[in-house]
Amino acid sequence: MGRGKINISRIENKTTRQVTFAKRRAGLLKKTHELSVLCDAQIGLIIFSTNGKLYEFCSDPLSMENIIKKYQLATGTRIVEQNDTEQLHGEMRRIKSETHNLQLILQRYTGDDLTSLTLGELNELENVLEHSSHKVRTRKFEILQQQMENLQRKEQLLEQDNEQMFHLIKEHQAAAASYEQQQHMTKIEEVERMGMNNVNVNNVSVLDQFPFGGEEQPSSVLQLATLNPPPPPNFYPYRLLPTQPNLQDYTLN
Repeated sequence: MGRGKINISRIENKTTRQVTFAKRRAGLLKKTHELSVLCDAQIGLIIFSTNGKLYEFCSDPLSMENIIKKYQLATGTRIVEQNDTEQLHGEMRRIKSETHNLQLILQRYTGDDLTSLTLGELNELENVLEHSSHKVRTRKFEILQQQMENLQRKEQLLEQDNEQMFHLIKEHQAAAASYEQQQHMTKIEEVERMGMNNVNVNNVSVLDQFPFGGEEQPSSVLQLATLNPPPPPNFYPYRLLPTQPNLQDYTLN
């Protein structure tokens, strides 16, 4: 299928218009160079952009001035040379006139001076203002929509961060509780083990000092005290004096 026909009209979008200008300018300069080389043609190309920037092409070995002179000779036209002072005064008058017209237009847009306008001019001004207000509202709606989308994305990111922080806090609390419970159980086991060791040591030390052969062993210190009461204060063990005779000799006689 062939390409569709393009409507040749001014591009309203500034960015699209600038991109199209750059692409087509490069293509035009390329085609001009090819025509100059292939056909040995003398070509002078001058391009001014919307911003007033100059682009030009001139076939070698000529210059743009030579091309312009050839054009003047071929067409019989001539650039009128004027005095610099008159040219400056004329430029100043033109700038003043444009400035005055712009001030009047601004006053009409703000509604300050509408007495000199006719009905047709007022209708035209109304249409211009309505079109401008529509563009302003459209742009305002686009900006608000972009801000809403950005806020929604930020809200989603904050919710994700909040969920991650919540899970991290829960994991930290669970780990801390498990560690505290483990430490508590360890302390309880140590206390119980130390208590059992103390009881065993005390019982063994007391019972070792008081052995009972063939009898029931006392289970506590109180039972041991009742089984072996302390001797009376005036108790002295009996013994044989050296002056007494030997009892074995006495029994034999």
